[in-house]
Amino acid sequence: MNKDSRVYVAGHRGLVGGALVRRLESEGFRNLVLRTSAELDLRDQTAVRAFFASTQPEYVLLAAAKVGGIHANNAYPADFIYDNLIIEANVIHEAYKTGVKKLLFLGSSCIYPRLAPQPIEEAALLTGELEPTNEPYSIAKIAGIKLCQSYNRQYGANFVSVMPTNLYGPGDNFDLENSHVLPAMIRKFHDAKKSGVPSVVLWGTGTPRREFLYVDDMADACLFLMERHNGSQIVNIGTGEDVAIKELANMVRRAVGYEGSIVWDSSKPDGTPRKLLDVSLLRGMGWRHKVELPDGIKMTCESFAPAGIESAVN
Repeated sequence: MNKDSRVYVAGHRGLVGGALVRRLESEGFRNLVLRTSAELDLRDQTAVRAFFASTQPEYVLLAAAKVGGIHANNAYPADFIYDNLIIEANVIHEAYKTGVKKLLFLGSSCIYPRLAPQPIEEAALLTGELEPTNEPYSIAKIAGIKLCQSYNRQYGANFVSVMPTNLYGPGDNFDLENSHVLPAMIRKFHDAKKSGVPSVVLWGTGTPRREFLYVDDMADACLFLMERHNGSQIVNIGTGEDVAIKELANMVRRAVGYEGSIVWDSSKPDGTPRKLLDVSLLRGMGWRHKVELPDGIKMTCESFAPAGIESAVN
């Protein structure tokens, strides 16, 4: 990509898309193609076809997706599988039809089997059963990978797929019902501190281990791979380090400055016991994350403001 290339970032108002735009702009890219969901419904095949025909993007970063935590995945399984399937199918197909030079598809580490050997290598895909709490979303993301690989194989496209671990950072969704674990903790501890309640209830046992990557590091890795990686081999993006949810909770509590106690509700689901990505492939190419978890949590807490909750949710 050169600085004048027409680069379409699908989902630029989300956590991932926003980080990609920040990174592209910081690198001097001057011809970004951006559309809000109100301007372009990516579930509408006719609208997507007209958009690609009129704008003719040269490169596509497909970050648009319906995302959420355990509660949202359990509550809206049909939405998660339908919206994600149709978005990726429409965008990938029209990218092929209009001759896009390269497309990067943002998958998710939840594509891997629930009990995959740790750390999880890219080869673990489709080797076991998925985590039941987010299976519809996972299947949709696997379909996106297979779409990219199939268009590469049949039509000679250059559509690459990357699998980021759990992401967090400025612009995250802090809604208590539908957010992921880390931003939900920030919101809960902040609200508890503000209201002076003596304890905060968190889901599960706190024993599962998770890996977290600051979203601007993820954007850096994506641009790195756009320049250096081609073909159908999926690539994990992560830190190669994980932490127990209990440890994470204490990190967030300290960053927020909440002094109350934590109560674990073991009647709620834990999800996958452990999810740590093997990032040796990406490291072998020369990339490594820069932001360590305590620093990233601090920056995310600083970016969070009560006045910005509604905009983050909506």
